Amino acid sequence: MRRASFRRPDSICSVSSQRGLSDPRHHRGLRGAWSTARQSRRSLYRRRVTQTVKTVSIEPVGARDVRSEFPVIVVGGGPVGLTAAIELQWRGIEVLVIERNPSTTGHPKMDITNGRSMELFRRLGLSERIRDHAVPRENCMDVSYVTRLSEWELARFKYPNVHEVRERIRQNNDGSQPLEPNMRLSQVVLEPVFREILDASPLVDIRFGWAFEGFAEDDEGVTVTALEVETGIRHTLRCQLLAGCDGGGSLVRKGLGLELEGEFDFARFYMVHFRSQDKQFLQKFGLAWHYHSPTGATLIAQDDKEMWTVQHFLRPGTDEQSIDPKQLVYRGLGREFDMEILQANPWSPHAVVATGCGRGRVWLAGDSVHQVILTGGYGMNTGIGDAVDLGWKFAAVLQGWGGPGLLESIEAERRPIAKFAADYSRKNMEVGRRVSQNYDPAIHEDSEAGAEARAKLSKLIYSVGNAKNEALGVELGGRYRESPIIFHEPNEPDWDHVRFVPSTWPGVRSPHVFLENGDAIFDLLGSGFTLVRFTDADVDGFLKAAEARGLPLKLLDVRDSNAHRIYERDLVLIRPDHYVAWRGNSMPSDPLAVIDQVRGAGRGASIDTETT
Repeated sequence: MRRASFRRPDSICSVSSQRGLSDPRHHRGLRGAWSTARQSRRSLYRRRVTQTVKTVSIEPVGARDVRSEFPVIVVGGGPVGLTAAIELQWRGIEVLVIERNPSTTGHPKMDITNGRSMELFRRLGLSERIRDHAVPRENCMDVSYVTRLSEWELARFKYPNVHEVRERIRQNNDGSQPLEPNMRLSQVVLEPVFREILDASPLVDIRFGWAFEGFAEDDEGVTVTALEVETGIRHTLRCQLLAGCDGGGSLVRKGLGLELEGEFDFARFYMVHFRSQDKQFLQKFGLAWHYHSPTGATLIAQDDKEMWTVQHFLRPGTDEQSIDPKQLVYRGLGREFDMEILQANPWSPHAVVATGCGRGRVWLAGDSVHQVILTGGYGMNTGIGDAVDLGWKFAAVLQGWGGPGLLESIEAERRPIAKFAADYSRKNMEVGRRVSQNYDPAIHEDSEAGAEARAKLSKLIYSVGNAKNEALGVELGGRYRESPIIFHEPNEPDWDHVRFVPSTWPGVRSPHVFLENGDAIFDLLGSGFTLVRFTDADVDGFLKAAEARGLPLKLLDVRDSNAHRIYERDLVLIRPDHYVAWRGNSMPSDPLAVIDQVRGAGRGASIDTETT
């Protein structure tokens, strides 16, 4: 595979080795205003871009005078593309985001942001800001099974609210918990929050109503063609790196010649998103996040106030054109009530993964790489992980310390995660089918036979469980077994997909733990790499090796017996995304080799800073 050649940028974006505290602007992200010098930094960065992106801007007659050169262009303004832009600008990289739609989505889509994604947002200083727009922290996350909402409750899986989960995390300080609880928040609400954040950044230009049409890569960068939908004007843009976050029908993926593999049209559903104030009916059995019925209808409480979504299974042969969305909801829930339909459409989930994640200067994230079944909430959350992975690696290359093999590690690390998410979502769907396959119409009868049928189905529901909402091992336990930038070890620990078992085996997420003074170890990590030291071991060689390569490295000294036990080694090298890159009880014999491998310039690779 031909590797792209990247010049080392000017010092405005270079990051030196850090022996003490990390740069608080990077570590704390958006907690507070940007530096008062933001405009001068932007001016300097523009001069850097002019020097490093050699291109001729070509605009058609009638085009407005708009900037056309950027270090990175992100195609797609959904949650994954917006997260990638947030990550990049947090790292000092200027970004252009183009999105064909005129505004953020009106479709509810994702309604849960899991603890792993919230940990990643916490790195950026955004977790509480996002929660302020979510379902109130004191509301539970229960999942209820009903015959119909108008009739009987069959089973309820109780899940604590945000405050209660935080207390559980504090009480179970053994590395088995996420740092952050899950968050209930519709994508309809999440995307505007992200856009507001990006609109405030001097490093981001976000253009809705600009449709990506194609790209051409050359030795100096990538040329992108985009159509300004409202005016019909085509624009030619240039960047050094292109991120395709443009969804399931990704034109960037198609431009790379990549296909989707897996199971298409796993089932057929009809989605109705609506507003209703009738909480007396819609919360008949009390607050819950999901209300499932074996008849095929699932009610999702989007905000526990007035926004709701029904996902209704469609049997094969259903005439979709004749469906009346209101009547479908009424039949599924059991009776009529006041409602205002906001969105309604049929759709099909897929369990598919792209044949690749990109190449050269063009890489993919989110639904452009993987599409999963909605059971488990792995779609957007896997995409958030993609965006963070792509973001720190793009920044590393543009800042000069990322090696020639760093971008290639995107596929080696993220594609297996995507495939696992698709497979596990299919497994979760099969569990739900078991309940539907045992549906007996007698459950709707107010009779002795009806009571017996309900008891039988309730017993089945509890026996199959609700692992799709309990699988911490899936959400936190993803492993980079095939990564070329990890110092792998033999004897991989068992992977429990439900219960998360903490480890620092290289290639896994490092464990969250609170230290004796109450600090979360994740909050002390640097924005680049962090070497966590639990003893007085001499690590000067590591620090000098990182400095020689320009790799940002923070030394974090921890003297905490509980954390030391959980982290398993005296020295643990943690990447910008919390993953363990290397560990040991003493300095490696060749620390420079370790630094080179984790930055994508392993043995035999060129380390010339002008070409890596």
